[in-house]
This record gives sequence, structure tokens and C-alpha cells, in this order.
Amino acid sequence: MKMVQKIVMEKQSAAEIKAYQEELLRRQLAYLNEQSPYYRALFSRHAIDIEAIRTIADLSSIPTTSKDDIQHHNEAFFCVARTSIVDYCTTSGTLGRPVSFGLTESDLERLAYNEMRSFETIGVQPGDLVQLMTTMDRRFMAGLAYFLGLRKMGAGVLRVGSGVPQMQWDSILQYKPRFLIAVPSFLLKMIEYAEQHGIDYRNSGVESVLCIGESLRDQQLNDSLLTARIREKWPIKLHSTYASTEMGAAFTECSFFQGGHVHEDLIITEILDDNEDQVADGESGELVITTLGVEAVPLLRFKTGDIVRRYTEPCACGRHTYRIGPVEGRKQHMVKYKGTTLYPPAMHDLLVGFTEIEHHVIEILNNDIGTDEIVVYICSKSPSDELLLDIKDHFRAKLRVTPRVEWRAIDELQKIIFNPLSRKPITFIDKRQHLSTDTRLA
Repeated sequence: MKMVQKIVMEKQSAAEIKAYQEELLRRQLAYLNEQSPYYRALFSRHAIDIEAIRTIADLSSIPTTSKDDIQHHNEAFFCVARTSIVDYCTTSGTLGRPVSFGLTESDLERLAYNEMRSFETIGVQPGDLVQLMTTMDRRFMAGLAYFLGLRKMGAGVLRVGSGVPQMQWDSILQYKPRFLIAVPSFLLKMIEYAEQHGIDYRNSGVESVLCIGESLRDQQLNDSLLTARIREKWPIKLHSTYASTEMGAAFTECSFFQGGHVHEDLIITEILDDNEDQVADGESGELVITTLGVEAVPLLRFKTGDIVRRYTEPCACGRHTYRIGPVEGRKQHMVKYKGTTLYPPAMHDLLVGFTEIEHHVIEILNNDIGTDEIVVYICSKSPSDELLLDIKDHFRAKLRVTPRVEWRAIDELQKIIFNPLSRKPITFIDKRQHLSTDTRLA
């Protein structure tokens, strides 16, 4: 698929942005009909005339694509010969088997362009030095995307990788990067290490962090407890970015921190309720995405499982693109507990507010009567009954639930959280589904 010439439309009017997206959508549909075995069969099975799909609103006439669809028909989603694939990335998949996503040279260029714009959004400039604190291996798309984006914009990259506070600080103190790319909760470990070893981290030269994997804001776009804890110690700018392998695109916060701006030429989004109807702007629903300009494995109306909100009021930065708020939870991780519906991110943020807690793991399981049960495992250097009671009181006051809270040894939780087979820290375990034994707590 010949890539469409990229035109940055974010300062144009909302109507111009929409018209541009719809032009790209029509081109993408023609490509899918010609090259995608899966979507060509879907169009035929449902008697869909792609020439009748002219606007974003028309997309509702096309069935959505689920994670299970890709799992069961992974090969049929590929639109190019395997000889055209230059890189493979994988996701875990809902059925326990990895799902493959291939990228062509064109897709890698698109990925670099996406991240270049994301870095421009947070203020990175050519010649800046950025420390990459996430892995580039294990078929993980994000680390590769960051590297490609920084190269494309002419910035320098320090590829330190994930974990090991000492190595991170050695690199920061030696090379003086202005920007970091990191999981926000790891910044707390960085601060703790710096304080224990007399490192003047406030004057280290770091100005901003592109934060991945954890939400920095609540649904009103106010700072989360995690953000507040970090900035109380280290008053740097924390920019949230949200992306996934399936999207090949990112939503990144500007300096006004009011949700991640869409890259209008790379993706179309819908926010749908349980009946797959569009929700009003500012209301929560499942994010459904249609990729634009993807050559190898393009997706049409793909249900991400992420619960988010869209914000359309003008941003003070001058961009006219809408913004996607923080992931409030994953649909499959929704917990129904004693009449209350909640998601793990709210529980994680509450626990981060307790400085006494070293690590925590949240486990969801079915109890004897078939309803959801919440167990929170925590470790602390100063465990006490008072702390346990305080945690339960906070859950009751903030989330209207009181989970079971149990102590665990630090090394026991570390083995769960920092599983060498996982590309991300594991702090949530859902025993309502099949899980490998190495992530279960006894």
C-alpha cells in the first residue's frame, strides 16, 4: 500500500480534520477490500458495499473486530506477503497464544512518524537527549517505536532499558538527558534510590517524562495520587501517552495535560457503549479504532477493550484535534463487587497513595457463591494493624468497597511483579480466567 503523504492537520478546523480523515478512510477501505482476506470475506458475508461508506458515521454499518477474531484468524489479517515483513511484534492474546503483527518498511516509517509527533507534543526538539527506560526486545513494539521516532526527529537516544535504578542514575548523571521515557511508578523507585544515595535528583537536568503503562490523570483529568506523589518530590513534567500494538499510533498529552491528542492522519476512533452505540463526548465507553495508512495488518473497527472518554473542547495549546482521556479500566477486567462496579486503575492509584507500601498486587477471583472477590496483597518495611485498617478505610471511603488485604513478603511480591517472562510489571491478576501458575499467589 502506497503511504498517503502525511499532512499535519491538528491546527485546522474540526470540520477540515474530519474531512481529511474521511478521505483517508475511503482509501483504507479500498485497500482492505483488495488486500485483506479477513475483511474481504467480512464485506462479502454482510453484503457491505464499501463505496457506500463515505463518512466516519457510516462506519457503524460495519461489524466490529474483536481480539478473539484476530486470535482465531491471525493469518487472514495480513495484507502483504511474509517476504514484505521486516519486523514482527506480538501481543499476549486473549486465548493465551501470542498474536502476531507484522510491519513493512512503510509501517516502520509510519510508526516513526507517529512517535516523532508525540515527542514534538511534549516539547522534544532536534538535538535533545532522551533516556529510553523501556525494553526494545521481546517483540515489544513500544521501545522500537520510541527509538525510531527520536531518530526521525534528530534527537539522541540513551537505550538504558527497564529497571535498575543505579544504572538509570549513572546514565542521567553522566549524559544529562532532558527527557525520560518511563513507567511512572518506577520513578518513585528512582526517587527512593536517589535519596538513599545522596543524588541531587531535583537538579539532575531532567525536565519531562513521557509516561507509559499507567494513568496519570483521573476521569476529570486531574492529577492522580501517583502523579501527585512523584511531583511532590520531583517537580518535573509528567506527560501521559496511550498506545497499543494494534493501533500503531499514540495519544500523547501536550503541556496542558488535558488528555492525549489524536494523530488525525493515523487513526479514527469511536467510543461505544455495551450495545455498540456511540456515547456522548465526555462519557465513558470502549475505545474502538480504525487504523489509517497501515500496510501489513490494518484493522477496521477494532474493539480495544479499553474504557476511555473523548474530550472535544478546544485545547489551550492551539490544536483542534480531540483528545482521549486516561484508560479508566479494561472491559475484561471490570469488577462487580457487592453492587459496585470498579476497575483496577482506581485501586492501584489508591494504593500508591500509601508511602508505607513497598509493593502491591491486586487479585480478582470468584468466591464460593460465584461473585467477584478482591484480594490485595501488600508488603511494607513497617507493617502494622493500623496501616491495614487505614488501607481498608480508604477503600471504603474512596471506592465504596472493602477488599481483603493481606501481608506478603517483599521478595514474594517482587517475583510476581517483575516476572522475567513479562514485558511489563504484573500488579493485577485475574483468576476468573486461565492464568499460568507462575503468576499465581498461593
